Amino acid sequence: MRRLVISSLLGNSLEWYDFFLYGTAAALVFGDLFFPGQGSGLEGAMLAFSGFAVGFLARPLGGVIFGHMGDRYGRKRALVITLALMGGSTFIIGLLPGYQSIGILAPVALISLRFLQGMASGGEWGGGVLMLSENADPARKGFYTAWSQMGVAGGFVLSSLAYWLAQKLPEAVFMDWGWRLPFLASAVLFLVAMYIRKNIEESSAFLEERDRMPQHQEQQTPLSQVCREHWRELLQAIALRLPENGAVYLFFTFSIVYCKHVGISTEHIIACITLAMIVEFFSILFWGALADRIGFRRVYLTGVLGVLLVAFPFFWLIESASFGNVLLAMMLGLPVCHGAMTGSQPPMMAELFPARVRYTGLSLGHEIGSILAGGIGPMLAVALLMVFDSAWPVSLMLVAWSLCALVALWTLGRGGARRVAVA
Repeated sequence: MRRLVISSLLGNSLEWYDFFLYGTAAALVFGDLFFPGQGSGLEGAMLAFSGFAVGFLARPLGGVIFGHMGDRYGRKRALVITLALMGGSTFIIGLLPGYQSIGILAPVALISLRFLQGMASGGEWGGGVLMLSENADPARKGFYTAWSQMGVAGGFVLSSLAYWLAQKLPEAVFMDWGWRLPFLASAVLFLVAMYIRKNIEESSAFLEERDRMPQHQEQQTPLSQVCREHWRELLQAIALRLPENGAVYLFFTFSIVYCKHVGISTEHIIACITLAMIVEFFSILFWGALADRIGFRRVYLTGVLGVLLVAFPFFWLIESASFGNVLLAMMLGLPVCHGAMTGSQPPMMAELFPARVRYTGLSLGHEIGSILAGGIGPMLAVALLMVFDSAWPVSLMLVAWSLCALVALWTLGRGGARRVAVA
């Protein structure tokens, strides 16, 4: 378990370091470098976030491809490939010339690499979670799978820290080549994570299920089995994903754009987000361990209700332009609300599906929810800000996602064959 924990933590940290780098760069530099001549800064940011959305559109495809591979040929094989795909795509982004050098090819290449990042991310999360949950003591699944989720926070902290350091360069240097350094630095984390991941053992649950799988089930694809036999569980997983994924991307990507819009220093907002994510790195472990004691459903409900309560105050605190208030907003939104949801989510969603299709079902539900929330959320939020010049429509989005999750949580408590982990 120790080796699996380290592998999952480092692998997930790399995946999300790479994935979050684009979100930070889209808010800070990509609009000017890859989508110039678009009028206002908000228009350039919205086009940059369209590439962010492309990454999310690719995630279900990655979930299907690598879920099939993981359910048929092993979790480990799928995870090694996702790590290589993400690491290579991120490094190449750091070498891309801008629009002024190669014209339209620059945004096309950027969005294409973002698509590959999305595919890798779509296959990584489910496999990393399953390697822990399928091998952990049933009484400590929350604690162990929380380590994988800590990789999400760790990846963000690393990406924010990398850009915070890069912004210490003179602005002209940062816009010229300094923004590339965080992308190129991912190679170090990639090499370490790949070495560890190639030396882990296969999931015991996968090996047991493969040995006893009937012949007629081997002839069916995991995707077809999920869509035909487990579509209700798939819808539940999608709904549970909405407020968790949507909130975190609005809190850390859109908030950067919103702070620039209301005149708050970019350096201050990145510092506040980074501090909050450092706290969340540890709070995720707390929420996961608490879920083992009182139930995953109850802890997840705490996070969803928290999002409902802070949806409007979050932006009111930011509008005050006080560093303390902005930090308070981030602490409420990330370590408390998002931490509770992401710390309790993996075992709850994994137990919705049987082992023979678990990688596919878990990844597909997780990533479709990502499109509907985190993928279009920041871009739609910027568009709403352009129209209404206010954050209240964005708060309503958070409320709508939370209500969907409440319905899913209610249905989880209505009985069924696979409800042990969410009781």
